[in-house]
Amino acid sequence: MKILIFGASGLTGLQLTQQALEKGHQVTAFVRTPENFHLHHPNLTVFKGDVTDTNAVERSIENQDAVICALGAKTPFIHDPALITGIKNIVKAMDTKSVKRFVYLSFIGVDDNKKGLGFLVNYIMPLILSKATQDHKIKENIIESSDLDWTIVRAPKLTNGKFIGEYNVGEAILPNSLLFTISRKDLSEFMLSVAEQGLYIKQKPRIMY
Repeated sequence: MKILIFGASGLTGLQLTQQALEKGHQVTAFVRTPENFHLHHPNLTVFKGDVTDTNAVERSIENQDAVICALGAKTPFIHDPALITGIKNIVKAMDTKSVKRFVYLSFIGVDDNKKGLGFLVNYIMPLILSKATQDHKIKENIIESSDLDWTIVRAPKLTNGKFIGEYNVGEAILPNSLLFTISRKDLSEFMLSVAEQGLYIKQKPRIMY
């Protein structure tokens, strides 16, 4: 597949890019500062651009089979309107270029029905991460209102832990502990499998151990 990854220079984006290349995909990494992006591979194209630049986003999406977005804010404590603009640009460009498959990394705290997710998600995170959660909700609404074959992956706290290859996934799964996590390596495997196999189309699966 030809896969475009937004946020490729971030910790999760790097895992997505590396694993996609290992699987033999043709990967385009959309980054603002290519000089700080140190991955090299014959099947890797590094595309310099900013998600707020409509023309750059549109050029990068042309002829792709799937788009994966792992864009993250510099800090979760303030609103980041640039990322909201970026999602609008990505969705519009995908529609213009007739690229349908979109996998977006969101946050488990966005869920409208958080019953059973525990005290941390229901009461603590909304206070600490209210700005990031609100922004994710806005971006989810933009994606859901599109005609794309989207999947919104709702993840808990991300870690730099090892690849395990076993995790729980589903729209209504519940945690087994107060502090539930997923490693970026396992998350990336799941997101790639979703893109490759057409899983969870127009669904919002949670993922956790």
